[in-house]
Amino acid sequence: MIDLRSDTVTKPTEEMREAMYNAEVGDDVYGEDVTVNSLEEYAADILGKEAALLVTSGTQGNQIAVLTHCRPAQEVILEAESHIFFYESGAVSALAGVQTRIIAGNRGAMNPAAVREAIRGVDIHYPETGLICIENTHNRAGGAVVPLANMRDIYMEASAEDVPVHIDGARLFNAASAAGVDVREYAQYANTVQVCLSKGLGAPIGSILAGSKEFIHAARKWRKRLGGGMRQAGVIAAPGLIALTKMRDRLAEDHHHARELAQGIQNIEGLKIVNHVDTNIIVADVSSLGITSAEFVDVLKGEGILAGGFGPSYVRFVTHFDVKAAQISEAVGKIGIAAAKIKGKITG
Repeated sequence: MIDLRSDTVTKPTEEMREAMYNAEVGDDVYGEDVTVNSLEEYAADILGKEAALLVTSGTQGNQIAVLTHCRPAQEVILEAESHIFFYESGAVSALAGVQTRIIAGNRGAMNPAAVREAIRGVDIHYPETGLICIENTHNRAGGAVVPLANMRDIYMEASAEDVPVHIDGARLFNAASAAGVDVREYAQYANTVQVCLSKGLGAPIGSILAGSKEFIHAARKWRKRLGGGMRQAGVIAAPGLIALTKMRDRLAEDHHHARELAQGIQNIEGLKIVNHVDTNIIVADVSSLGITSAEFVDVLKGEGILAGGFGPSYVRFVTHFDVKAAQISEAVGKIGIAAAKIKGKITG
């Protein structure tokens, strides 16, 4: 089975497993886990921030950021199809008591002028703007890289109004790799940033939230309030360190595989690639086959391909460390067989 559902399905490498077994550990709530401390210090350094915090997931990192930045009844500005708005179960309202103000983006990028207009003025009728969030890469835009200049302009607009900016950078290292720039270049245009260790970087669990020392001190208490205070968490941090030190440089391989897969799918009758493939995500429209995405995903599974529905007629494929070069051409062939079966050209 070739699993192209997500880059979250990667298994930890043998080196990661050995590091977990041999990790030096202590009680992280007391700040005594040296492996966690090493991970947080290293992550802060490569992101260009003063401090960092290990959290259990990207969603937890994003929610802690909102909780730390905002007060109840404030408003958070988000891109209309951002992960925080679309996939985090309404947590910003349930946990932080804030409301969202969404802006339709272009390939995940909000227009800085629209962001400026959305920032609330002083008026008794309005909520205060507490935070602006940028997602990079943008999941629902097909792994699109939000341009550095766009992030800079939004950050400048926000800074002029004294509004903080947070990056949901679950795949920020993919963005940096695709753009050919250091990840610090992106992180500099935000007060805080969250990056996932368990997606393209291949660690089994964990994300990093980074920002100023003062912010991370407050965020640590919010992590505790959410039940995220961990004990001998070095067994989690150890593979995270390997993810950051050894897995970042190979992300370009995933992007290359994604472009090859997209080219192959585009040549299959009845399928159409609908996103510009910047990184490791491919989105195909199957509507010309006369079926739904769920039906096509089911047929693919019968051919040995796992993919994900991405709306009524879109199917998403994601390349990652566990999908090797030889499997790309194999996947194209099997996707073609699935499409042909649906069109009635092959029986069985």
